[in-house]
Amino acid sequence: MTALPIPWLADDPGAPFPPAGHALREPDGLLCAGGDLSPTRLLNAYRHGIFPWYSEGQPILWWSPDPRTVFNTGAVHLSSRFRRGLRHSDWMVRADTAFAGVIAACAQMPRPGQDGTWISSEMQDAYLELHRLGHAHSVEVFDGDRLAGGIYGVAIGRMFFGESMVSLQSGGSKVALAALARMLQGWGWPLIDAQVANPHLATLGARMLPRADFLRRIEALVATDAPRGAWTDQAGAMAASTLA
Repeated sequence: MTALPIPWLADDPGAPFPPAGHALREPDGLLCAGGDLSPTRLLNAYRHGIFPWYSEGQPILWWSPDPRTVFNTGAVHLSSRFRRGLRHSDWMVRADTAFAGVIAACAQMPRPGQDGTWISSEMQDAYLELHRLGHAHSVEVFDGDRLAGGIYGVAIGRMFFGESMVSLQSGGSKVALAALARMLQGWGWPLIDAQVANPHLATLGARMLPRADFLRRIEALVATDAPRGAWTDQAGAMAASTLA
């Protein structure tokens, strides 16, 4: 296979990334390779609109697609039929009480068109460390004591970079996303990064931003001071029925 014309990162975790605008058009957004998944490197990547995405056995690949898929926190859409069902739900939503369970469920869930998972054990360990340091968060949906769905990602300043979501019961991921959006909107956080478009995200209200616009938006958001640490107390417990 012919090597792709992309730069390799220096060994120093604090070394800068190439500008996101240098990413390839095909495959869309591939920017560079190598490096590691240390907290320093990962946080630097997200601050500049870059994220890791690679399969087991590959070098670490770093991406910044154009356009970028985002949600406005005030515009996540749940269908009328789904909301009618939620009115009778006894599910509860919490934050940062089952991060390891959410990321493990995301890694284990089969995805259409994917053979295996990109959330390798190396990736899980890296985000678990970010969570321990107060930078990565999960929103979890519970049916009694059972996890029904969830979403996880990285928070910097007033910007949330979504990584993956999962339904263990039908609609669990929709509830997790809608709850996250309501929570963030209440805190004055305007955007959720969803990285790459797919039809399911479109039905939930995702929209496309040119990469240059996305980078301009997040530059100010990630520079905002925000407290680091678990969101459990700040988020409290939310009845899923309130999202109806």
